[in-house]
Amino acid sequence: MSPSDRTPLLPNGGGENGHNGDASARSVSQRLSTLIKAEGEPSWTHSFIWFLFGSWFNVLLVFVPLSIISHHLGWDAGLRFLFSFIAIIPLAKLLGDATEQVSAKLGQTLAGLLNASFGNAVEIIVGVAALLQNELRIVQTSMLGSILSNILLVLGCSFLAAGLNFSESSFQATAAQTSASLMTLACITLVIPAAFHSTRENGADNDMHELLVISRGTSIILLGIYIAYLYFQLKSHSDLFTAVPQCDSNGDVIEEEVEEPHMSTIAAGIALLGVTVVTAFCADYLVASIEETAERYHIPKIFIGVILLPLVGNAAEHVTAVWMANKGKMEITITIAVGSSIQIAVFVVPLLVIVGWITGHDLSLFFANFETITLFASVLLVNLLLQDGKSNYMEGLMLVGLYIVIALAFWVS
Repeated sequence: MSPSDRTPLLPNGGGENGHNGDASARSVSQRLSTLIKAEGEPSWTHSFIWFLFGSWFNVLLVFVPLSIISHHLGWDAGLRFLFSFIAIIPLAKLLGDATEQVSAKLGQTLAGLLNASFGNAVEIIVGVAALLQNELRIVQTSMLGSILSNILLVLGCSFLAAGLNFSESSFQATAAQTSASLMTLACITLVIPAAFHSTRENGADNDMHELLVISRGTSIILLGIYIAYLYFQLKSHSDLFTAVPQCDSNGDVIEEEVEEPHMSTIAAGIALLGVTVVTAFCADYLVASIEETAERYHIPKIFIGVILLPLVGNAAEHVTAVWMANKGKMEITITIAVGSSIQIAVFVVPLLVIVGWITGHDLSLFFANFETITLFASVLLVNLLLQDGKSNYMEGLMLVGLYIVIALAFWVS
């Protein structure tokens, strides 16, 4: 073979192998680039600029370093509580934003699972922080308060907001009733331990052991039911949760707006992880200051747990639900308000009971009689208002009114 017949050597290995090497390298580079930022997604710079500066609400992030500084320098308990309290509000919103951006391209099932995990991240973080500090009553009251806040205050304000633009709003009655029925089941599981305790004549120690057995067994069953509910909502009966078209005053169907993503999926995931870690620290500082703040400023501890802490955890959900209701997107509103309550009652509370079991903290589903009656009455009212698949401002006023009455009762308790 003459030298002219030979394939010339190339710097990257020569011949066809060299071309294959180039193609392979480009293919790997393209896959890596797609993983970091898919085509059509915003850049990382744009993602984080929007995440941190996309809302005036994020001005409150200045309280995050104040919360950390006040805790480590041992400032007044009231200031530590206030700074941590306010710091969690924008963090809750950022958690909601990051979850929404991550969910955008994952598909309905994965998005649902992600929202189940992070939709109530603040409540889970505050609950775990209180549990590890053995503040069992704070865990119970904050969980109860989160449920009441969602089904009464958030849903009530949403109905009021929808009533400003629509004389009557519609949503899928079957789906709403299924959600409300699951809430009723969760409510009953909290009533059973209280009823069991009231009929016992044994000593307190033996009673507590039996209540723990009931609570832990019930928690495992509720977690199984919640997994089945996710499958029901996202797969087998997803058609029941299809939005009912809203019409304007002329009877024309209002077209739903398609929102462009503001963050790349990877950037949103990193932001979600980072905000979760920061929220965990602020929640820990908040719980650590509750006892001293309640004593020094004569604020009922149960009021802090049932009313104040849930207002922090539900701040982002509250704003989103009201905004969506005002635009006529009632399915999203119901999912946020009632769906979030279901997550707390059937997922978060049982999860905390199991975590307490593992870590040696005796958290049970035994709530005080007044608390269980309050929850039962609230769930009953919500069931009655959701059964027709329609809402108006008057129904919203009823829900908000009941929430104010309950807040007043816990203030003087």
